[in-house]
Amino acid sequence: MAQKPSIPKGTRDFSPIEVAKRNYIIDTIKKQFRLFGFQAIETPSFENSDTLMGKYGEEGDRLIFKILNSGDYLNKVDDALYSSKNSAKITSKISEKALRYDLTVPFARYVVQHQNEIDFPFKRYQIQPVWRADRPQKGRFREFYQCDADVVGSRSLWQEVDFIQLYDKVFTELNLSGVTIKINNRKILSGIAEVIGAKDKLIDFTVALDKLDKIGEEGVKKEMLQKGISESAIEKVKPLFNFSGTAQKKIDELKNLLASSEEGLQGVEELQFIINAIANIPLKTATLDLDVTLARGLNYYTGAIFEVAAPEAVKMGSIGGGGRYDDLTGIFGLKDVSGVGISFGLDRIYLVLEELGLFPQTVAPSTKAMFINFGETEALYCLKAVNLLRDEGVVTELYPDNAKMKKQMGYANKRQIPFVILAGTTEINNDTFMVKNMQLGTQEEMNFEELKTLF
Repeated sequence: MAQKPSIPKGTRDFSPIEVAKRNYIIDTIKKQFRLFGFQAIETPSFENSDTLMGKYGEEGDRLIFKILNSGDYLNKVDDALYSSKNSAKITSKISEKALRYDLTVPFARYVVQHQNEIDFPFKRYQIQPVWRADRPQKGRFREFYQCDADVVGSRSLWQEVDFIQLYDKVFTELNLSGVTIKINNRKILSGIAEVIGAKDKLIDFTVALDKLDKIGEEGVKKEMLQKGISESAIEKVKPLFNFSGTAQKKIDELKNLLASSEEGLQGVEELQFIINAIANIPLKTATLDLDVTLARGLNYYTGAIFEVAAPEAVKMGSIGGGGRYDDLTGIFGLKDVSGVGISFGLDRIYLVLEELGLFPQTVAPSTKAMFINFGETEALYCLKAVNLLRDEGVVTELYPDNAKMKKQMGYANKRQIPFVILAGTTEINNDTFMVKNMQLGTQEEMNFEELKTLF
């Protein structure tokens, strides 16, 4: 007996209704991307390994899917290296390509390669799948779509303001209220690390701090200690674990905390600008919150960072995030090109809308009418009407087989097709159709002009 087929963990099949719902979200996001002036690009699903490796930190590098070289991929591995079982060194010999981890680093590579064709500032959006060798769980998959928008070639903080507005516009259009846009600044985190004497442990500090909502205060302290951050330094940072109050109150407290750090105060000034601007252009649906523990565990962020939290009624991780990355293109040889971007978590947004029942009833364009197939002559007569209805924009089908009437009607019933249309010898002679309303159980003879009025 053949083995039952399966798919890899962390991947999914999507039914027609699921695809329709995903497209509803994608189309909503695309509409706003375009209204904000972003242009679409696409990049390959896999990149050269050296394009991706080292750009996401140690934790991110471990989650990148490597692709084996074609042919005899072990021919470059000598016996000594093979016997060493050093996976990192062996991988570099047998794999030169990898599936993309996100859309931001490939975008940076795109900008560098096409810099002579681009008009700066360049606003792009990109909606494509990415892959991560993560542990699958609710809302976390190994293959998923990202919906990104980025601007490169401008250091203006109005871009950050624009992105907050973009988030709000999308969630307003999706009728998703209760969303919180959390904001922080990596300069503030660098400043905090500086004033507590842990500047040399900045990456370890931010990675641990970013996990506060997942592992709690004690978990964060434990991880910091394990990474070599002293107890005295952790004691100084303790007030951050319970930072509360209005955005302005937090700003004032940060000014005091970071009084001795020029970089930290610059981050506070940038946040003050963004918060003041949003106060003058109020958000419709989302709430803006200054979260000083927000770190986002990606090394390339240098300024403002964002993370979008789902409504509290839904137990879900972040449904979006992003930030400013002044140095990203520099790793590919293009200096002094600042960028900022955000991403929408399509799969998580889907789960949130599903759980809250926010998908419109009309999201799936279902078949409105199905013609019964009584044979070749009748089918040809019906097909002419099918084509005319399709020209009118009506989703219409002809049952493909001359099957028993019960089978055809049962198919229409399972598909919840509202109208079944029959045409036999009598109807052909009269140039009419017999129309059955599947919901009411009524039927009526109509000509084609009358038939069109049903839709």
